[in-house]
Amino acid sequence: MPDCILKEDPEGITLRIRIQPGASRDQIVGVVEGALRLRISVPPVEGAANKQCVKFLAKKLHIAKSKITLLKGKHAREKILRMDGVSAADLETLLS
Repeated sequence: MPDCILKEDPEGITLRIRIQPGASRDQIVGVVEGALRLRISVPPVEGAANKQCVKFLAKKLHIAKSKITLLKGKHAREKILRMDGVSAADLETLLS
């Protein structure tokens, strides 16, 4: 996995993602243009896509939603997320 999409420290990772809201289902597309690309099934109305993104990733990584924080990009497609209790290895397992 390219280092440009994440930064790891002892407590967790900071991850760059790009979401496509309004898709037919939630899914991970892969790494595209330096960001983890996700398709999210809800529209970007009143933060619904952000909430669904956090819920989807928490389920996939088997962590609590409270361990994922949106640092940047509340109103943008490209976002920076902080995930506590997750390692780069956990993320690679998710992607494979």
